[in-house]
Amino acid sequence: MFLAPKEIKEEIPNKSLVYTPKRVLVSKEFTFDAAHHLFHYAGKCKSLHGHTYRLQIAISGMLDERGMVFDFADLKIIYKEHLEPHLDHRYLNESLPYMNTTAENMVYWIYKTFEANLSQIRGLRMESVRLYETPSSYAEFRREWDLE
Repeated sequence: MFLAPKEIKEEIPNKSLVYTPKRVLVSKEFTFDAAHHLFHYAGKCKSLHGHTYRLQIAISGMLDERGMVFDFADLKIIYKEHLEPHLDHRYLNESLPYMNTTAENMVYWIYKTFEANLSQIRGLRMESVRLYETPSSYAEFRREWDLE
């Protein structure tokens, strides 16, 4: 059994908090529900239907004075302000830029939108976005593919 200390008696000097001198990846996962239909598709997804999407966003950076790349709560703020209004409980064919709302197109739009709101923050960079349309099917976009 773990017993928490009653109080923390002293602060550790900031220079002692940073450990690794290497870039580290952090990721956060979100879910949202949305409806869409596909153009130029002969299967049942040409009709209006919905999904509970699972979204994973990964960024990397150097550790700050706290020993953190970026606070997970701050990743959530970027998602809530810049992505969720376009994704959650939306008809994606109307709420996203004009595109065929395949997972492949959506994952690239999500990557670029998140990257645009991350680029001004302390050397952080986008690494990847993975979008699950079903529990066993996903599309992914990675930073190295944006450089090709």
